[in-house]
Amino acid sequence: MNQVDEKQLIGTGLKKRTEEALADQFLRKAVAFTTEKLKSAKLQAAEDFGHWEEWRERGKQIRKHVIENLDYYLTQFTDNVAKAGGHVYFCKTGDEAVKIFMELAEERRAKLVAKGKSMVSEEIHLNHHLHEKGIEAIETDLGEYILQLAKETPSHLIIPAIHKNKQQIAELFNNESGEQFPPETKVLAGYARQRLRNYFLEADIGLTGCNFGVAESGSITLVENEGNGRMVSTIPKTHVVIMGMERLVPTYEDLEVVLNLLARSATGQKLTSYTSMITGPRREGEADGPEELHLIILDNGRSAQLGDPVFQDVLHCIRCAACMNACPVYRHVGGHTYGSVYSGPIGAVLTPLLQQDMKEAGQLAYASSLCGACYEACPVKIPLHDMLVQLRARKVKMGLTPLAERAAFKSFQTAFGNVTLYKMATKSAYYLQKPFISKGYIKKGPGPMSGWTQSRFFPMKPKQSFRERWEALQKELKNAPVVAKAPEAPANKGGKPHEH
Repeated sequence: MNQVDEKQLIGTGLKKRTEEALADQFLRKAVAFTTEKLKSAKLQAAEDFGHWEEWRERGKQIRKHVIENLDYYLTQFTDNVAKAGGHVYFCKTGDEAVKIFMELAEERRAKLVAKGKSMVSEEIHLNHHLHEKGIEAIETDLGEYILQLAKETPSHLIIPAIHKNKQQIAELFNNESGEQFPPETKVLAGYARQRLRNYFLEADIGLTGCNFGVAESGSITLVENEGNGRMVSTIPKTHVVIMGMERLVPTYEDLEVVLNLLARSATGQKLTSYTSMITGPRREGEADGPEELHLIILDNGRSAQLGDPVFQDVLHCIRCAACMNACPVYRHVGGHTYGSVYSGPIGAVLTPLLQQDMKEAGQLAYASSLCGACYEACPVKIPLHDMLVQLRARKVKMGLTPLAERAAFKSFQTAFGNVTLYKMATKSAYYLQKPFISKGYIKKGPGPMSGWTQSRFFPMKPKQSFRERWEALQKELKNAPVVAKAPEAPANKGGKPHEH
């Protein structure tokens, strides 16, 4: 899927994909179960850690400081990468990043690329371009590998195959290997480990993302739980890193803060199993590591948010997926419903901004209840719920909402702006609803209301509104007879009970 296809897919198929996800009971149970488990683990880890709100504030301030001074830290970081022996490439667009990677691959006559987990490579659809050039790209993260066999895209930022069960994975492995594996985790993981080991050894290029770049040293930080990132970044002769331009921290001290926030927010761990800090290629006398390190830094719409008083904070994201685990919408429909590389609340904000497309991608802003759970879960306090409201407002101001919707809100404005019209509308609503009432509820709503009543009942409007009942009560109290107050009994100064 190229970027143009993705833009077309997001808006036009959003309603259809939502309906399909809601009808898929297995997907809903799998996503709800796993996100609840992750959410609970995060809450427990935060409580055990202590002073969580203070750590959140520290994380927010670190990310805020970096983004407000991004030019300085990018210069410092890339200078230190170069001093350590790395090669740096700045790319304005995804196409430029793909072009750079292809040139590197062609110069080395690469036939096989072993990939660590990298959402940025998904963002620029790198696998698709490699396939077109006859270069095999193998995902070595277990979840990504499963989805590659299934010819699917990730459904979650940190657990890509969140919607798959052991039976489905066993079937994929059976088809791939020609063997018959039982749906047992240990057996399936053993096959994947054996299968992927050959790719590590044979790959011409190892590709990874970058969780954080440390500006003061030029170090690349990789956070993972499987060890494949270390294999990909050390065994092949060439290591290529693709990172979003905002993924920086100033110092190792700052890195400690965001790593503590990331692991606990993502999986409830104190620290992930493997946290690697890579500074340049292999040096003389070192036993392992690549001979070359190439760093591709991607803009792809990120710089357009710099200086924006509403949306700049979206660049603070550390990709922990805590917002997805807390979001009631994501928990019902999963990631594929969003039709984008980035799903959940962060994806609903980030996708239209990166693609600069409010007509189609802007529809993702409506995939939210605006409950604010994403903000409460975010370890760096990104106000995603406020940004979703602002994206909706932007779409309205650009005249991109449907004509019927604009007409409905115009009528709403007119009715609520005039007391007489408001009273007439609320009174007539009581009578207009009658054909749709069943046992006190509207169970099958007409027109736009049908979307609501597909999954819940709408309470009927009472004959008397609260305003009418309040006015009647005030009149009743005003006209009520005055009751004479009984005289108070004299005080008992002797301390004994009164005798009657």
